[in-house]
Amino acid sequence: MPTLLVVIFLLAYAAIILEHPLKVNKSAPALICAGLLWTIYALMATDHHLVSQQLGESLAGTAEIIFFLMGAMTIVELVSSHNGFEVITSRIKTTRLTSLLWLVGGVTFFLSALLDNLTTTIVMVSLMKKLLEKHDDRLFFAGIIVVAANAGGAWSPIGDVTTTMLWIGGQITTLAIMKMVFIASLANLLLPLAVTSYFLRGKEMRIPKTTKPPRGSVTTRFERNLMFTLGIGILISVPIFKTLTHLPPFMGVLFGLGILWLVSELVHRNKQEVEKQNLTLVHALAHIDMGSVIFFVGILLSVAALEQAHILAGITAWLDQVIGRQEVIVTIIGMISAIVDNVPLVAASMGMYKLGQFPPDSFLWEFIAYCAGTGGSILIIGSAAGIAAMGLEKIHFFWYVKKISGLALIGYFAGALIYVLQYKLLYG
Repeated sequence: MPTLLVVIFLLAYAAIILEHPLKVNKSAPALICAGLLWTIYALMATDHHLVSQQLGESLAGTAEIIFFLMGAMTIVELVSSHNGFEVITSRIKTTRLTSLLWLVGGVTFFLSALLDNLTTTIVMVSLMKKLLEKHDDRLFFAGIIVVAANAGGAWSPIGDVTTTMLWIGGQITTLAIMKMVFIASLANLLLPLAVTSYFLRGKEMRIPKTTKPPRGSVTTRFERNLMFTLGIGILISVPIFKTLTHLPPFMGVLFGLGILWLVSELVHRNKQEVEKQNLTLVHALAHIDMGSVIFFVGILLSVAALEQAHILAGITAWLDQVIGRQEVIVTIIGMISAIVDNVPLVAASMGMYKLGQFPPDSFLWEFIAYCAGTGGSILIIGSAAGIAAMGLEKIHFFWYVKKISGLALIGYFAGALIYVLQYKLLYG
């Protein structure tokens, strides 16, 4: 049975990796994989009551992540539909490419920690279309935005899906991940920025003559500021809510979503239906990426089946025997995330290593958060942020390899080295 389960998972994984060549949404093989794995596991088991109990436990853990993601995605979408992100983007004013590069890199880095790397990439790449006329310049900036967004998401519990999974699973805590991974993530960004700014020195930017109107219905300055401030405030408050109440993060984000929903209804209550139809939370719900949400359900349940069948425990023992060193194993996992999706990699890691052996905020979990979060920057297909930028600016895979991958790789290893040294200096 273990061999059959592994073969099915690898075939599904291959279909996920080859999503674009096959032109099959990755959610389909993820769901089929989950169904097949649990079906085979149930048919081969002798205690069916135990299997049902294990599935229920796995579903409960998966649901916590899914409800959190759906709530956070809806909040961000509602802020975006009000053009709330113009509060930030309208303040970016400079004529030198190097100055713009550092400004965009910094804004992306911190914004992705507050929102998430995918949303931040979409916002910042869209902004570059308004600020830069030359397509070559926009491509370069899009590449740096991907690096900055992934670096920023790695040190925040809500900045990247994988970090959020570790946070909800209890492997990391808010203050610890921010304190320990921030410097490594910053180094991951600063080196690529420094090298890129050297090549762009002295160049002036050309602003397009025409700009596209903002997406969504026209909103007032008060509405934009209100929704942006409230939306960001709710997302920042979720870790505080978890710390104070010890309730799961999804409860905090759903609570905040209810508040934002009420405020939006009150703000637009005197408008005609036509005016406010694109500004409602119902509209925002219809526009979140449900395909990705379903993918997470399928892949998390698939990995849970492998965990319950004790396959992941066997892989852990093999890695420890062959490689031995945790920092090397995790570094390799991060580099693999440049090729394959980091969500199943982190989900598998959470199943392979137990909290009883590796307690919260231990070296293993924090280093996984950094490596899995930033390793995806090495290739354009390695992260959701990269895929988004690829679609928005029509970035070719080999152009990214030639122009950005080397920079991302330098930043990745620099941050990894800094984290390892930092941990050894603090904890011996």
